[in-house]
Amino acid sequence: MKIVVRIHVEAPVHPTESAAKVRTACLNVFPDLTLVEEGGTLVGDGVSIDAFRELVRNQKIRDTTREVLIRGRRGNATTFRLSKQAAFVHRVNFAASSPLGDLTVTVEDEDLDALIDRVAESTVGRRLTSPDRTEGT
Repeated sequence: MKIVVRIHVEAPVHPTESAAKVRTACLNVFPDLTLVEEGGTLVGDGVSIDAFRELVRNQKIRDTTREVLIRGRRGNATTFRLSKQAAFVHRVNFAASSPLGDLTVTVEDEDLDALIDRVAESTVGRRLTSPDRTEGT
């Protein structure tokens, strides 16, 4: 089964910041993004969630990530914010409106439940989908 994921990231670049460092922060979490600058904001689109998934697993924050992804969902998309500073050092930190601005991430998928189960599997066994729907993803 082919999973169709679309990732959209927006990150403000303030005059006091290095655009290259903001770009690095975005790519540290989502390495396949194609980024362009649009009026003081870096905007990028990509299709791979694997690096984000790996960071979440390495930091052992699956349940927190799962909660954030579920809380931010609207239809077949979920939106969340990440700290630019944390992302710059290959860390996932769900931001709460940092003064420098955050990475605003929107993830779309035809089967968002399966994507959430794959990216942030519950450590207490609660699944959004049946086990056979997420195999091979």
